[in-house]
Amino acid sequence: MTAQQPLRPNAMRRLPLGQVMPAGWLKEQLQIQAAGLSGHLDEIWDDVGPNSRWFGGDVEGWERGPYYADGLLPLAYLLQDAELKKKAQKWVDAFIDGQDSSGWIGPRQGVDSRNPEYDPWPIFIVFKVLQQAFEVTEDPRILPCMLNFGRYLLKALPERPLTSWARFRWADLLICLQWLYDQTQESFLLELAELVQQQGYDWPQHFARFRYKKKQGVHMETHVVNNAMGLKTPAVWFRHSRDEADKEALYTGLRQLDAFHGQVAGVFSGDEHLSGRHPSQGTELCAVVEYMYSLECVLESLGDPEHADRLEKIAFNALPATFSPDMWTHQYDQQANQVLCSVGEKHWSNEPDANIFGLEPNFGCCTANMHQGWPKYASSLWMRRGTGLAAVAYGPCSVATTLADGQRVGILEETDYPFRDAIRLTLDLDEPTPFPLYLRIPAWATGAVIQTPDGSVEAQAGTFHELSQLWQPGDQITLELQRTVVCQRRHHGSASLLYGPLVFSLKIAEQWQLLHGQPPYGDFEVFPRSPWNYGLHLDPVDPSSSVQLVEHPLGPSPFSPQGAPLQLLVQGRVVPQWGLQDNWAADIPASPVRSREPEETVTLIPYGCTNLRISEFPLLVTDE
Repeated sequence: MTAQQPLRPNAMRRLPLGQVMPAGWLKEQLQIQAAGLSGHLDEIWDDVGPNSRWFGGDVEGWERGPYYADGLLPLAYLLQDAELKKKAQKWVDAFIDGQDSSGWIGPRQGVDSRNPEYDPWPIFIVFKVLQQAFEVTEDPRILPCMLNFGRYLLKALPERPLTSWARFRWADLLICLQWLYDQTQESFLLELAELVQQQGYDWPQHFARFRYKKKQGVHMETHVVNNAMGLKTPAVWFRHSRDEADKEALYTGLRQLDAFHGQVAGVFSGDEHLSGRHPSQGTELCAVVEYMYSLECVLESLGDPEHADRLEKIAFNALPATFSPDMWTHQYDQQANQVLCSVGEKHWSNEPDANIFGLEPNFGCCTANMHQGWPKYASSLWMRRGTGLAAVAYGPCSVATTLADGQRVGILEETDYPFRDAIRLTLDLDEPTPFPLYLRIPAWATGAVIQTPDGSVEAQAGTFHELSQLWQPGDQITLELQRTVVCQRRHHGSASLLYGPLVFSLKIAEQWQLLHGQPPYGDFEVFPRSPWNYGLHLDPVDPSSSVQLVEHPLGPSPFSPQGAPLQLLVQGRVVPQWGLQDNWAADIPASPVRSREPEETVTLIPYGCTNLRISEFPLLVTDE
């Protein structure tokens, strides 16, 4: 395309930050986050504290401050927390006030010989922060600041092309350039977008001709976070290119990553680099939150409910599982089969402490970047679609927005989803208003019934179901989803149990041991205090006949072993030949396996409620 052509319209549009507000368990989860590391990191970690080079100090002045602000700011405004807003505003002010006459923002970013002196990569994140800040404050300084950096970059890139991280993560800038163009209609932004695309790594071809089908060595194009960020690139660039091949590259990439590196919680392996399907291989926390952000961007671009299914799966499983329940500590790498979190050599390219829970295990990027996961999920639950609104993902919340014709619309969403199946929407309107509502029906749903004031209708799984009528103030819509336990066959014929968006894992008794540091944010090893090496007696075709589902009330910490709102009870036996190897769970014995150990009732809880877990089990021989 030429710089004069308009961008292709997105299939949906995210609502500005603050128009979707969390409620119920989701608000409580954000409050847990705010009471943990996210709300206090600047007080205990120098890299984002007052001595940061972003504030004129002499401590890290590269990506960590912008990363932190990218999650802190939406958290502050979703909770309407005055103290967190003050902390976030300090970062916004530092970014704006740190712009020099050339348009460059902040300190010179090179941190060592591997990075250029003027490294634009951290400014890509700064743009994400400024975009969100403008949505909630309309600060008149923000758009000129972003435009001035855009002009600087347009002039600088021909002489200093994108390199290193910026070359692989250019889509993060592209999204903000598109938003800025929509705000200002400044045509040079489209010219800059084309230049960035020309210099950036070719992610559409990377996924279209995917070659990385085994555990990989150290390469930028196999870095797990680069791939998690890069996944959105074909869909985001599709807005410029209008080339169906770009869109198809995204779907090819998703299929290939699942096939060769997929993990049961919806992410792909990468204990730094793509690492295959072995469930003891880890996935970096940065990749979890960046994959979620990529899916939110892809949903906006393409509007395909498939991506919302995956977003929920990651949000309810991989995201909470990589934090301690109080969110004061986190892992660098999480594992689907995680039976020991200790300092010890493992078959990955990270340090021996990469799966312990702590302040800064292995490397500090995740300490800085982990904060965006829950807030951005909460703010992406609803999006504009055409002249109406779409329920993209589900969780307790309220919506307050205006439609394309200026009509005010409020929606109260009451639900304990994903732990329960009922979702109730109550409309808050000033007057009778016609507009379409689109309710996402997950692909896993075995049934879905929507009740409106005009009657009930059955909806098809894997679609956005349209409800278009004249709505009255106070109208209620209920969605009742139906699901059943399903068995997914995985590595070496192992079995994983899923119930809707939730993956279920073995509940393992734990012993937490402080290594060093100061609780609650010290570094902890976690050891098992109960057997973990179980095989299951299970009918993989009809697993619901082999398990008992038990419900418990939702408490204040549902993503914790003791607070798990659901359990699956299934029969199993210890498999003695399956044990530890290289400080993690050895490869799963190929199913079916024999065991003469006593049969036991084994308790499984949602993956996101666990700190130690087995999520892929060998199946036992059925004649025993």
